[in-house]
Amino acid sequence: MEILHFDIQINAEATKVWTVLWGDFSFRQWTSAFTEGSFYQGNLEKGSIIKFLDPKNNGMYSKIVQLIPNEVITFLHLGEIYEGVETPRDWGDATEKYILKEDENTTHLFVEIATSEEFKSFFEEKFPVALSNVKNLSENQL
Repeated sequence: MEILHFDIQINAEATKVWTVLWGDFSFRQWTSAFTEGSFYQGNLEKGSIIKFLDPKNNGMYSKIVQLIPNEVITFLHLGEIYEGVETPRDWGDATEKYILKEDENTTHLFVEIATSEEFKSFFEEKFPVALSNVKNLSENQL
């Protein structure tokens, strides 16, 4: 398992960045960096299962293992979804963690991903674009 780190400084309060990250409309916008039409199903509650999907009902499902609103959320990736059918995968401790640290009206967003080699180049290519989208949405929305 390889640990990848991404971060970006955003000129907005943490509550606004959090809303951009997990609000339905803005989530669809920033995650278009990965797949156009991406969305998630489920509730942002510790222990909940979240499905990250594309318009064809393909994607992955994960469990929220850590949640402090406006500060941190950690997903443990459990398996893939193909045409709406869940298939468990033995990815070990494949996690995705978002950490927000606020200093006055600036938020530093850190993302830490524990991933296998097969997904490394995908994340390295797509995550900087996705975080740029989060920054733009956070700084430019009313």
